[in-house]
Amino acid sequence: MAERTGDGWGFVRGWLSKVGIVMATAVLVSWIGGAVVIAAPPHAQILRTPAGGFEELFVPSSMGPIKVQVQWAARGGSAALYVLDGLRAPNDHSQWTTDTDALRQFAGDNITLVFPVGGRSSFYTDWYRPSSTNNQATTYKWETFLTQELPAFLAGFGVSRTNNAIVGASMGGSAALTLAGYHRDQFKFAGSFSGFVHPTFPLWNEAMRAALWDEGNFNLDDMWGPAGDPAWNRNDATEQAELLRGLPIYLWTGNGTPGPLDLPQGVGNTVNAMGLESITEISAEMFRDRVAALGIAARIDIVNGTHTWPYWQQALATARPMILDALGV
Repeated sequence: MAERTGDGWGFVRGWLSKVGIVMATAVLVSWIGGAVVIAAPPHAQILRTPAGGFEELFVPSSMGPIKVQVQWAARGGSAALYVLDGLRAPNDHSQWTTDTDALRQFAGDNITLVFPVGGRSSFYTDWYRPSSTNNQATTYKWETFLTQELPAFLAGFGVSRTNNAIVGASMGGSAALTLAGYHRDQFKFAGSFSGFVHPTFPLWNEAMRAALWDEGNFNLDDMWGPAGDPAWNRNDATEQAELLRGLPIYLWTGNGTPGPLDLPQGVGNTVNAMGLESITEISAEMFRDRVAALGIAARIDIVNGTHTWPYWQQALATARPMILDALGV
């Protein structure tokens, strides 16, 4: 399945030659172990998060109820890590919870993991309007959800609104840097794994247009408008790098060269993942050059690897001590 091989965009081989470069309410219903539980309302006076355990929450938003999977901090701490999915984000679970060992990695840590569910082809941004090409019923407002509605809701469970980290893969990686840059009061660390972190680079808007059409017939113009619209520059982490000054940053990308982690994925999926990662490598190099020119510190790893979940699992493991240190847990 495409979701199991790293957000594979089937259109990639078609456009690589064109680019010329190898781009409810107050009551929350949740489930623990299959049992239905009525959890405390978000306005309740709760001083500590639940100590450990996994829940699926439904959080009110302007887009309707949004499912959020949560692994509570092991000892009831207030810090949180937001973990964003890729382009093909399923509507029933975060791929981080099924395609990686993220839950196990942080199981003993005093930090809550927050996995928003859904948002495929959204780039976790606030769109101008609903997509006009697929009968979308509501306008994506993911930045509003992730920085206002969700943290306000989680505060009712003792989760801090100001001591958070954010990471993401592919689509979620570029969003993680952008969201952290504009919301420094909320995020103390940002990580991008195979993110497309320079979308204003010439012709990459057409690659993104093809990607959104391939995954759900979404209309790019309804997201950030045509190329040159100010929304493009606002959502470009490379152009907005100054906003990240002083923030601990970890950027990981492969160079498109397959390795042992690709072997179980199959030849066809690996070829697709190679092409995609060659694009992310180029954007990572431009981001690296940009922050170096500005004198902004960031850890940037460009290694052998492709656009697939086993590498992002590995990148998260590398980021883990940096995240815990940044949040003081």
